[in-house]
Amino acid sequence: MNPVTTHASLLVRLGDGSDPTAWRDFHTRYGDLIRRFALRQNLPPSDIDDVLQDVLVILTKNMPGFQYDPAKGRFRSYLKTIVVRAVFRRFRQKRAGGGQVEIEKADTELASDAEVEDLWEEEWRQYHLRLAMSVVRTEFNRLDIAAFNAYVSQGSAAAETAEALGLNIDQVYQAKSRIIKRLAELIEQQIEEEG
Repeated sequence: MNPVTTHASLLVRLGDGSDPTAWRDFHTRYGDLIRRFALRQNLPPSDIDDVLQDVLVILTKNMPGFQYDPAKGRFRSYLKTIVVRAVFRRFRQKRAGGGQVEIEKADTELASDAEVEDLWEEEWRQYHLRLAMSVVRTEFNRLDIAAFNAYVSQGSAAAETAEALGLNIDQVYQAKSRIIKRLAELIEQQIEEEG
């Protein structure tokens, strides 16, 4: 799947229910985001894929006939609510006791928790960065990517990066500048497509 496939078109395909590849594309696009968020909630690794499955099941039930209307809210908020509830239900299933009323009450409290909101927003930003980086890796040469990774991602000094890669310092700075500019463009495009 092209990482910059239009978000709205994917939602239309899911809502229509007649495109057999739509769910695979959704999984490819959002699976990592959902898994990483669940992992940051300290779920055991064995439950991470179960949370993803739970989210997909809920969406499968809700998407037929779904029509995305950005005026009614952002999809990321809708997805966050579903993911947070799936994570919480997984925790509740692990614990003994507790009735349905307690689960629904706790779902509401968890969904409004500022810490959970901050974690979701951080994962959402990282998701966009990973998505944009996957495009950047196809658009820039190997040395530019290596310079960017060493200098920006790993925090190596520009001179050290240049020497290790056989570049001059200006080439390291230029690679950083071009890639950051392109990342900003891609992330802006992704956010705009989300509505």
